[in-house]
Amino acid sequence: MNIILKPDQAELIKQKLNSGKYNNTDEIIAEALQLLEQRDREYQTWVEETREKVDVAIEELRRGEGIDGDIVVAQLKEKLRQARQE
Repeated sequence: MNIILKPDQAELIKQKLNSGKYNNTDEIIAEALQLLEQRDREYQTWVEETREKVDVAIEELRRGEGIDGDIVVAQLKEKLRQARQE
């Protein structure tokens, strides 16, 4: 497989090699691919968890357990205000 790198990508690889952390380009690419795979797995987990939370929320709304939107916005604003003060 041949890969054509943009100049900034080639420079990044050169910098990584010069750092001494990596012995060759293959190690850099292998780690980059591992990180990409990890990110994809974490994103997929987030998507699945979010879908489950949405399903729970929809069921709560159907049972009449929802909170008025204005109340939610006010609560979020208060949390944000408190976080800024810390």
